[in-house]
Amino acid sequence: MDSPSNATVPRGFLLQGFSEFPHLRPVLFLLLLAVHLATLSGNLLILAAVASVPTRPPMLLFLCQLSAIELCYTLVVVPRSLADLATPSQGRGSPISFLGCAVQMQMFVALGGAECFLLAAMAYDRYVAICHPLSYAALVTPGLCMRLALACCLGGLAVSVGLTVAVFHLPFCGSHLLVHFFCDITALLHLACTRSYVDELPLLGACLVLLLLPSTLILASYVAIVTALRRLRSSTGRHKAASTCASHLAVTFLHYGCATFMYVRPKSSYSPRQDRTLALIYTNITPLLYPLIYSLRNREITAAIRRVLGRWRPGQAQAHTVREP
Repeated sequence: MDSPSNATVPRGFLLQGFSEFPHLRPVLFLLLLAVHLATLSGNLLILAAVASVPTRPPMLLFLCQLSAIELCYTLVVVPRSLADLATPSQGRGSPISFLGCAVQMQMFVALGGAECFLLAAMAYDRYVAICHPLSYAALVTPGLCMRLALACCLGGLAVSVGLTVAVFHLPFCGSHLLVHFFCDITALLHLACTRSYVDELPLLGACLVLLLLPSTLILASYVAIVTALRRLRSSTGRHKAASTCASHLAVTFLHYGCATFMYVRPKSSYSPRQDRTLALIYTNITPLLYPLIYSLRNREITAAIRRVLGRWRPGQAQAHTVREP
């Protein structure tokens, strides 16, 4: 094992990507391109649909921000991966500068962190809508939604900057080959010279702030929601109220499940190729599923998408009104 004394400040790294599978690269490129275009189309369609709604309930504003985050999230990672797959492999991998790698990791963490906080804000919105319906309009105002949206972005940005500074101040030695298709935290920590638990403290701290804190708030919100639903005498009312939470719960389980499995574990259990495969799903499939989940479960979004696509006849479009979720 290399010692810290042999550490150097790298000029850059090599992203291995999928260069060891030359025969699979064309097929993988086409698959990722199709998924990427579908993801962009889905999230852009939701943004356009929300923009077409005359009066936007808070949940639609949060959904608009979620789609914007997912749009940026996939643009941080996927275009570079597609370019590497389309370029004939030269040597062991594709070069990326030290600064470029730091910027990519920082943006990836910032957007993922903003999404963690946003899911907590959306859980609060569902809590107020179900537990305090008469006070909903007074409590969840457009101004509050804007402040929560800004706080989510700033929170993710603050954590990402601190984590990026901590990771890129570690000494790197030996090979600078990242067995990954983007500058992921675990892949970078694996290249660090030192092997003590101190290396993992920045990642542990980020996980506590980005995963544990929002998930605790989400859990508390849904405990209160379940308690309120049990008090309802009407089964129809319980079903209607619970259905408004279904999309949010599905997205929350996907996001936190993938993130927890990827990052909340010791570095000793790191498997480069396994993590690369999981990250391929995490960064491509889940952003594609989110628009599908919300468009299928949310009547307001479904109706708005139909209007955007021009599937409604003029008479129907004028008669349609948007109801609060």
